[in-house]
Amino acid sequence: MTSAEPTASTSAGWRHGRRTLVAVAVVLAAVALVVDPIARESLSGGRSVDLGLLQLRLAYNTGVAFSLGDQLPTVVVLAVTAAITAAISVFAWRTAPESRPIQTIGLAAIVAGAAANVIDRLLDGKVTDYFHTGWFATFNLADTYITCGVVLVIGALLLESNEEHAS
Repeated sequence: MTSAEPTASTSAGWRHGRRTLVAVAVVLAAVALVVDPIARESLSGGRSVDLGLLQLRLAYNTGVAFSLGDQLPTVVVLAVTAAITAAISVFAWRTAPESRPIQTIGLAAIVAGAAANVIDRLLDGKVTDYFHTGWFATFNLADTYITCGVVLVIGALLLESNEEHAS
């Protein structure tokens, strides 16, 4: 067998890692895309729901994170965010076979959140936000996926680094 030929465990990693990546990303993105119109309908007309530390309040973001670039044309913001989402998706696809499951799930969450925001923006030129804290930017479920995904990926990388140092 040459080095170009996959071993049985590598082939299994390709199948399982990528299946996990796609399944988790599709389910999470679908949930976020279902929640957005519910939030728009439920919170329209200035309605809000106080949940203590968190308030549900409708807002729209024509920019990217923290409304950066909100003065740019929609097509520019959409093109840039779509390109970044595509790049992250390719990275996740390529690394999923060799990644720890927790890292694959983290990457899937990032891809799902980014894709859901791109699709939301594609529909009407803005992203629907509805989680409001009063001390932080208003955000949505897709943004939560991105943040949690980053935490999972960093955690997996730190765990891997600690294991390498322990060996």
